[in-house]
Amino acid sequence: QVQLVESGGGLVQAGGSLRLSCAASGRTFSSYAMGWFRQAPGKEREFVAAINWSNESTYYTDSVNGRFTISRDNAKNTVYLQMNSLTPEDTAVYYCAAKTGSSSYFKTERGQTGAGMAYWGKGTLVTVSS
Repeated sequence: QVQLVESGGGLVQAGGSLRLSCAASGRTFSSYAMGWFRQAPGKEREFVAAINWSNESTYYTDSVNGRFTISRDNAKNTVYLQMNSLTPEDTAVYYCAAKTGSSSYFKTERGQTGAGMAYWGKGTLVTVSS
């Protein structure tokens, strides 16, 4: 069993930065690929970024590529999402998720919906003001 707890959300002005953290319990954290998803009010959940267990492979949705960076520290059982150049369109609840197997799953249509994740956090709210 793995529990995921997100933190770091808040209110920021457009152009600003935030770093989200997702702390995982459990001794097998390093065996999971990790992803970040977000859900804006009135919209469907969307994939944001993913990383494999060894930090060697990362994937981003086009709208955040070049602005967001996903990373992980397996010694601290934590995955991060550094978000720069934020815009009001980034306003959403951000969730982290754990997936057994390869992070390439996040590239698939099914993976980008969030289907098949083993564990989810409860989310942290990011609000970007204009």
